[in-house]
Amino acid sequence: MDTGDTAWVLASAALVLLMTPGLALFYGGMVRAKSVLNMMMMSFGALALISVLWVLYGYSMAFGNDVGGGLLGAPLEFFGLQGLLGTEGIEGGFAATHLVATIPSMAFVAFQAVFAIITVALISGAIADRARFGPWMLFAGVWATIVYFPVAHWVFAFDGAQSETGGWIANKLLAIDFAGGTAVHINAGAAGLALALVLGKRRGFGRDPMRPHNLPLVMIGAGLLWFGWFGFNAGSALSANGQAAEVFVTTLVATGAAALGWLLTEKIRDGHATSLGAASGVVAGLVAITPFCSSVTPLGAIVVGLVAGVLCALAVGLKYKLGYDDSLDVVGVHLIGGLWGTIAVGFFASAATTAGVDGLFYGGGLDQLWRQVVGALAVLVYSFVLTLAIGSLIQKTIGFRITEEEEVSGIDSVVHAETAYDFASLGGSGGATLVGQARPPSQDTARHTEGATRA
Repeated sequence: MDTGDTAWVLASAALVLLMTPGLALFYGGMVRAKSVLNMMMMSFGALALISVLWVLYGYSMAFGNDVGGGLLGAPLEFFGLQGLLGTEGIEGGFAATHLVATIPSMAFVAFQAVFAIITVALISGAIADRARFGPWMLFAGVWATIVYFPVAHWVFAFDGAQSETGGWIANKLLAIDFAGGTAVHINAGAAGLALALVLGKRRGFGRDPMRPHNLPLVMIGAGLLWFGWFGFNAGSALSANGQAAEVFVTTLVATGAAALGWLLTEKIRDGHATSLGAASGVVAGLVAITPFCSSVTPLGAIVVGLVAGVLCALAVGLKYKLGYDDSLDVVGVHLIGGLWGTIAVGFFASAATTAGVDGLFYGGGLDQLWRQVVGALAVLVYSFVLTLAIGSLIQKTIGFRITEEEEVSGIDSVVHAETAYDFASLGGSGGATLVGQARPPSQDTARHTEGATRA
């Protein structure tokens, strides 16, 4: 066991854990005032539930010995984390008896747990304003079990690392996905699209302005996501080494380039560079560099980030043209950004990096490109089809969506019996009613301008 590596991975796990409250702020600021608590509760609910399921059987399904041709880890092999506990000796500290590379297995368990948590939480942005909390929690548990845990096995379980045999994408296909472009972002983006189709459009979608109610919250959330993402990406090196340092730099520069790309696109298209665009560009860049951070040079990372910012800024308008209501653009940012980052490995990967693989533009031919495409499409199809089935079943049995009357009243007051802002306590006779009322029509900001004014 290496104490420096262990310290880095535990610190990285804490950074990634902070990303889920950061996501709650990011999503919470983007919805209307009458929905902010429900939006944030879906992230915190995922944090609580997936923490428990991961310890019970999720880690085993993801990192237990393969029992299905690279498709699934043994669900009961590490049930309750049995077999992973134990230390020996007191002199010099407790040395773990079960290791993953140079870190205790329990440190790896903690690090991978927070990945599972935020992947589930990401989906919630696609169904903002209209999903009941109880059915959401049921969906989160079922989806994590049937979709995320197996896909994590496909992508992250390398032979001989956590267990003797691992997943098919990591060991047979040999696609490069350093920190989760497929398992996290394509997975969550495809699920968000499927769930948005199951629940249908919000009342007034494409007609009424649905502006973010608190842009400072959005920017704080984006800042926390950027901060935590260094644990997400650089922590995936599982060691305090040169690879972690390289990944830190490529994550930093790609994200900055993506924010600039999004702002430039807004300025040319709409005449204004907005704070919402800056925050969204940051997330787009983080998503795109996630699978790519160990295989691209800093200059390549700038190109990939810049393209991600432009591509995602344009992609968020697709929902108005195609008629699906992805409330907070999980599809436009996570699915499109994840697809771009994963497939771009096949073009921009450089053997000068720690990944040691050349893409098409560096003389590597098409070999890595086809592997990236197959891995990305496999996760997309698997997640979309199963999410559609899970969401439809919940909707037809216990009901997933709130009623139209409840949606108008405000999901916070109906589902949680709370409101985010108690204006009545500030004095005045009509203040308290402002939380649940629709805003007067006006020119929309950044992301929603295209839909509100052109749809």
